[in-house]
Amino acid sequence: MTKNNYVIGVLGGMGTYATIHLFQQYAQVFEAEKEWDRPRMIIDNRCTMPSRVRALLYNENVEQLADQMGESMQMLKDAGCSRILLACNTSHLFLPMIYEKVPGLEPLVVHIIKACVDQIKKDGVKEVYLLGTEGTIDSGIYQKALEAEGVICSVPEQKEYVKLRDCIEAVKQNKYTEDVRETFLDLTNRCETLILGCTELPILYEKYKDGVTCRKVYDPLLLGVKILKEEYDAL
Repeated sequence: MTKNNYVIGVLGGMGTYATIHLFQQYAQVFEAEKEWDRPRMIIDNRCTMPSRVRALLYNENVEQLADQMGESMQMLKDAGCSRILLACNTSHLFLPMIYEKVPGLEPLVVHIIKACVDQIKKDGVKEVYLLGTEGTIDSGIYQKALEAEGVICSVPEQKEYVKLRDCIEAVKQNKYTEDVRETFLDLTNRCETLILGCTELPILYEKYKDGVTCRKVYDPLLLGVKILKEEYDAL
């Protein structure tokens, strides 16, 4: 493989503003004097897919979701993508099912949850606080992976899930209020080290970071983009 045929694929639309933010991160991480110094990127903004959270929590449209995710990822592979990013943390919970349905995809996927856990381990962090969708939190996918590395992972109480939903929906609808700001800062400013485990949350972080007091913030999707940059630079 060479830089000329290194192609990044993105399964997006989960939600759309998070995908736009990912594209901005790609442009910033892959600094370039000329456009052709960046790798090609193909984005499938498949915003018509069923809810990942409802599929996880209520077993709603699970097969349809897995089929559509697999179809899009196969399309990206067929289009020549060297690597694939999923612009949604919760969607990673369905990867084992998708890999069974569509063999050959797993080596292409940059698993942003694993990337985040690996970076936290590398940094020697011993305790983190996780924000994300209720599906991601209740699945325990972050907690289990972190605890296996000796890292304590705490999360909001279930009664606070409505606060998380309000923050995430504000981004999805592109509607921000002072209440959203106060809610987001209340959730973030209770820890030293924070994981933004939903791809909408980094958008809020950038918007309100002047009010954030935690010392270290991890954006799993940005870490995934940085992994791609390291691979690209090594070619």
